Amino acid sequence: MTTPSTRTEQPATYEALRFAVAGRFIDGLAARDFDAVVGSLTDDVAFRALLPRKVLDLVGGAAVRSTLDTWFGAAERWELVEAVVGEIGGRVHLRWRLRLTNPDVGPGTFLVEQQLYADTGPDGRLRDVALLCTGYLRDAS
Repeated sequence: MTTPSTRTEQPATYEALRFAVAGRFIDGLAARDFDAVVGSLTDDVAFRALLPRKVLDLVGGAAVRSTLDTWFGAAERWELVEAVVGEIGGRVHLRWRLRLTNPDVGPGTFLVEQQLYADTGPDGRLRDVALLCTGYLRDAS
C-alpha cells in the first residue's frame, strides 16, 4: 500500500538564496567570467577592498567589473585552487585561492588569495562587500 505524501515543495529560503548567489560568484571566478561575478552583486554594490598597497572604495557593478579586469584581465593561466562559501554572524563569507600566470605582473606562476564578507539584498545578491587580498605571491610549488 502506498501512502500519498503530504509534503509539498517549499520555496527557497532567504538563506538558501544567498548561498546560491554566493555559489554563482565562485562559479563565475572559476570560469573567469567576470560578468557572472558582477551579476551576483547588487547594481549599487558598495565594494571596499584592502589590497597590499592601497584601499579601494568602489560603488556599482561597472566599477567592480573594471577592477576585476585590471587585476586579472591579462592572466594567461587561470585555476581556482580552493574556494569556501560560508556565513558568519549573518554575513556571507567567501574565500578563494587562484593560481595564475600574468605577464603584466612578471614571469612565473602566482597565487592570489582573497576573502570577502558581504551583506545581501532581498534577492540574495551581495550588496555591501568588504574584500581582503594577499596580492600576487610567487607560487613556490
